[in-house]
Amino acid sequence: MIPRSADGTRAPAPYTGRTPWWPLRAAAVPLLAGLLTLGTLVAWTTAGRAGTPAALSVRDGRVFVPQNPEATAAFFTIVNSGGSDDRLIGVTAPAGQRAMLSRSVVTGKGARGMRMISAVTVPAGGTLRMTADTVDVMIEPPPRISPGDRLTFTLRFRDSPAVTTRALAVRPGG
Repeated sequence: MIPRSADGTRAPAPYTGRTPWWPLRAAAVPLLAGLLTLGTLVAWTTAGRAGTPAALSVRDGRVFVPQNPEATAAFFTIVNSGGSDDRLIGVTAPAGQRAMLSRSVVTGKGARGMRMISAVTVPAGGTLRMTADTVDVMIEPPPRISPGDRLTFTLRFRDSPAVTTRALAVRPGG
């Protein structure tokens, strides 16, 4: 609205120091930031597998023939050829056994022990190799098995469907 003087004539607007382009300058920073972000996201997604889900496969299942009456361990190699990490959140053992994820830890002066864990990451484009010195599946009570027997396990993941696989019974160190 144009201001009017006391005699009713139009008075010029007071000088504010702002040019007609001032509103565009105020919008330039957020606009440039948005365009830069959009350009970066486009480049990221067109460069490869960005945003693709995990694609998991399980192989090399082994389960140790029990050496003690309390527990034994199973090991798997999980390959993720997808573009997103996933997490192994649990394992179902054969009927009558309980399976728990565990990690080998140093308890002091070269001694090692096991610590139960709730999950382990399977990295995007990577492999999780379970070993006696890293992560394994503790099974208790141990099943009655002999070398060459096969047991069925189901591995459950946070984002991917469960995978049912078989593990070959082997002697520890074999």
